[in-house]
Amino acid sequence: MNSDRLLNLFFHLVRIESPSRGEGAMAAFCARELQRLGFMVTFDDSMAKTGSETGNLVATRKGDVDGEVILSAHLDTVTPCRNIDPIIEDGRIVSAGKTILAADDKAGIAAILEAVRTLVELGEPMPTVTVLFTVCEEISLVGAANFDAGLLPEGAPCYVLDADGAPGSVIVAAPCHRTVRAHFHGRAAHAGVEPELGNSAIAMAARAIAAMPLGRLDDATTSNIGVIEGGAEENIVPRDCLVRGECRSLLSARADEVQAAMTASLTAAAEEAGGEVTVEWHEDYPAVSYAEDDALVQGIAAACDAAGLAFKSHRSGGGADANILASRGVRAVTLGIGMTNFHTLDEYITVTDLQDITRLAEELIRQAVK
Repeated sequence: MNSDRLLNLFFHLVRIESPSRGEGAMAAFCARELQRLGFMVTFDDSMAKTGSETGNLVATRKGDVDGEVILSAHLDTVTPCRNIDPIIEDGRIVSAGKTILAADDKAGIAAILEAVRTLVELGEPMPTVTVLFTVCEEISLVGAANFDAGLLPEGAPCYVLDADGAPGSVIVAAPCHRTVRAHFHGRAAHAGVEPELGNSAIAMAARAIAAMPLGRLDDATTSNIGVIEGGAEENIVPRDCLVRGECRSLLSARADEVQAAMTASLTAAAEEAGGEVTVEWHEDYPAVSYAEDDALVQGIAAACDAAGLAFKSHRSGGGADANILASRGVRAVTLGIGMTNFHTLDEYITVTDLQDITRLAEELIRQAVK
């Protein structure tokens, strides 16, 4: 690993604006870098379904020895991501402006590119390496959801570099994620002249939310209402109201229970008020789980040992592309890369963590040699 080159690469990547559906420039840069490293680069045809400027990037470098490995990260970021100005303060890389840093997930991309470049320069025997850079991960894994997993080598370990936690941490379990849209319908009326003729859709929504199980429900399950939209003017009893929320659980059966309870609260509130509600649920991604003694997990532990990192497995409350890929038969697992306070203006990653995840990526490639 060339530490200065890695840092320069990361700084360059975060300066490329790439919000969800606007990943074109980022994808083009990564394609050029991978081609220089001997990869055959292709893009899938997911654009029509994701609405992105580009498809998911899939690149393969044929190995000179037996073995296969897949390294994955995502191209998009949350906003605000325009004119990111990365600086180093006390060993931490932060954004100097009023933006995110975009370590989520450009630290993962930088680590993958530098790890491959290092091994190529060293002339070490390398297995076949496949790189998958997805689009639209930040909007419920839409890129991975529209990716054909058949484009990946069957049975190869797939390491998704996209989680908080120090390098060496492994997400052995991540939850399913279900979203709900509930449209309440009441009756409009003048709020000052004849409010008794109205039937407030917002009041229905409020009663429904108050009756719901929300927050951390147990050590595997959470639920939330995140958006309420409704009404026209302050002097009109609101006829319509939209409620959007979610539930997550490491256990699908438990998610079923919470989904049913939230639906019951929504429908009961409308019925009691003499209004109507339409409820639509969608599963964005399923849960993923690996046993501690799974060969995939143990292989990561061995790579951590070789890289001089402490191995730690834990369960997450968030999903990643590994959820989608694992549900389609890919041996995919998410790794911590050290990103901290991600999705906020206080996001940072330490220089040491950026170096460590790159070192780990190198060892994961070496581990794949048969």
